[in-house]
Amino acid sequence: MSKPQNPVQMAVIGAAHGIKGELRVKTFTGEPMALADYGPLYARDGRAFQITDIRPANTVVVVRFKGISDRNAAEALAGTELFVDRSMLPDDGEEDEFYHADLVGLEVRDDTGTALGKVVAVHNFGGGDILDVTLAGRKGVLIPFTQAAVPDVSVAEGFVRVDPVAAGLVEDEDGDAPREEDFDPKGRPRGPRDAGGNR
Repeated sequence: MSKPQNPVQMAVIGAAHGIKGELRVKTFTGEPMALADYGPLYARDGRAFQITDIRPANTVVVVRFKGISDRNAAEALAGTELFVDRSMLPDDGEEDEFYHADLVGLEVRDDTGTALGKVVAVHNFGGGDILDVTLAGRKGVLIPFTQAAVPDVSVAEGFVRVDPVAAGLVEDEDGDAPREEDFDPKGRPRGPRDAGGNR
């Protein structure tokens, strides 16, 4: 397979590990060891990387790539982002599971169907998944990806519907904006799957 046409980031290469060309790699797959299941991984410039060995190591995996046999070669790869084509990822998730890559680019609509903007990224800073949305005529806003704030997602039709009050875009009838303490990430019925989609 050549360079992905619809790339989904699976990992980023970190520091060299030892002197034999191994590397510490941060994965974005649901199961870190599954990184080896997707065949060759590709850098943005089209270089292909074939995993020949992988093992867990705390919060990362230690990987050996074909053709990388010493520390100098490994150090030159630090910071390289690794991708696969979207077609390589399974579509067997549950109804309320979504790949981050499938959400990016979706139109954001309110309860009346009016277009408000577009999803430009999906983040997770430790408190739950958040949609980064660019609104027409406004700077970007962050919307919690919860059932209350984002009650409908239609990847096939290309949009997400948000509740403007729950999403923090407008004040409620009492004049109160949603409070941070009202956000309960454990109560989320859905959340985007990591790139690999392994559960």
